[in-house]
Amino acid sequence: MNNNLKIFWWALSAALGGFLFGFDTAVISGVEQTLQKLWSLTAFEHGITVSIALIGTVVGSLIGGFPADKYGRKKSLILIALLYFFSSIGTAYAPNWSIFLIFRFLGGLGVGVSSVVAPLYISEIAPAHKRGRLVAMFQFNIVFGILIAYLSNYLLSGIDGANDWRWMLGIQAIPSIIFFLSALVIPESPRWLILKKGDINAAREILKIVDSSSSEKILSAIQQNKSNSETSLFQKIYTKPITLAVLFAVFNQISGINAIIYFAPRIFEMAGIGKNAALLSSAGIGLINLFSTLIGITLIDKFGRKALMITGSFGLIATLSLVSLAFFTQNMGMNVPFYLFIYIAFFAFSQGACIWVFISEIFPNEVRAKGQALGSFTHWIMATIITFTFPYIADTFGGGVVFAFFALMMVFQLLFAWKILPETKGKNLENMDDTFVMAH
Repeated sequence: MNNNLKIFWWALSAALGGFLFGFDTAVISGVEQTLQKLWSLTAFEHGITVSIALIGTVVGSLIGGFPADKYGRKKSLILIALLYFFSSIGTAYAPNWSIFLIFRFLGGLGVGVSSVVAPLYISEIAPAHKRGRLVAMFQFNIVFGILIAYLSNYLLSGIDGANDWRWMLGIQAIPSIIFFLSALVIPESPRWLILKKGDINAAREILKIVDSSSSEKILSAIQQNKSNSETSLFQKIYTKPITLAVLFAVFNQISGINAIIYFAPRIFEMAGIGKNAALLSSAGIGLINLFSTLIGITLIDKFGRKALMITGSFGLIATLSLVSLAFFTQNMGMNVPFYLFIYIAFFAFSQGACIWVFISEIFPNEVRAKGQALGSFTHWIMATIITFTFPYIADTFGGGVVFAFFALMMVFQLLFAWKILPETKGKNLENMDDTFVMAH
C-alpha cells in the first residue's frame, strides 16, 4: 500500500466515527413512535427518549478532550467504537424504558467524543495540502450515516413485527465492530506521541509516511511548539482561536440547519404540503446534503475555507430570505422545499464541509484537544437550544419571522467570514501559531 493510500485509510478509519455519529443521531426517527406506545410514555417521557442522546452528546463533547490528551487519539477512537457498540446492543435488548435511556445516553456520549477526537486525529495525520478534504470526510460520513439510517429503518420495517425497532437499533453493532477493528490497526497521532510520550522515533516513522520531504522539518517544529506552548486553554494568548472556534460553531447552528434537518416534514406541512410529499421532500434534503458535502470536500483545499464560507453565506442569506418571504406572503406550496433544497446545498459545501476542519486546525498542538472540545461543545449546546426551542418559536411567531431571523444571522456570518476569518489552506499545523496565537 503506497503512502497516499495509507493516509487515506487512516483518515477513513477515524471518519467511521462520523458515520456512526450520523447513524446514531438519525436512527431514533424510525423507532420513537413505537417506543412511545410500547412503554406508554407521557409527552415528557417521550421527549426525554428522543433527546437523551443529544444530552449525552453535549456531555461527550465537553469531556472528549480529556481521553484524547491523556490516553491518546487512537485509544480514544477505540473507546468511541465500544460506546457505539454497547449502545446499539443495549438499546436493542433493552427490557424497559430506564435501561433503554442508559444505553441511548451512552450512544450520545460516543457522538460527542467522536466529534472531538476524529477531526482532531485526522488533522494531525494529514499532509497540509490534503488536510481539508481528509478532515471533511468526517462530515461527509455524518451525512452518509444519516442517509443509511433512514434507508436501514425502511428496509428493516416489517422484519420482525412488534420487534422491528430492536433490529433498527441493533444493526448499528455491525459498523461499530468495523470501526473498532479499523481503529486497532491505525497508528497514533505523531503530534501526541511527541508531546505526551516523548516518542520521537515512532513519530518520525509516521511523519515520513505523511510527508517524507519535510518530515524532519515538521518534527522539529512540533518539538519547538512543545517548548513554547502552555497547557491551559483559557489564557490570553489563545483568545483568537477560542473566539474563532466559538463563533464558527455558533454561526453553524444559528443558520437553522438542525431545525431544518430535524423538523423538515413539519416545516413542509406548515407550508401546506401533504404529509407524504413532506416525507419525500425530507429524503431529498438528505440526498442533496450528501452530494453537496462531497462538492465541498473537493473544493476545500483548492479554494480554501474562507472562500467557501463567503460563497455559502451569500447563498444562505438569499435562500433563507426567500423562505421567509414565502411564509409572509403565503406563497408557499412547492416554493419552500425548492428554496430549502438550495439552502442545504449552500450550507453543506460551506459550513458543513468547513466546521470540523477549521476548528481542528486553529489551536496549537498542546491545547488542540481542549480547543476542539470547546468548539464541539459550543456546536452541540447551540444545537440543543435550537432543537428544543424551534417548535415553540415556529408555532408562536410563524415561519416568516423564524427564517428572517436565520437570514439576519447569516448576514453576520458573512461579515465574520469576510472580515475576521483567516485562511488556513495549505499551512502546516505548527506554522499557524503566528496567525492564531498572541505573543507572550
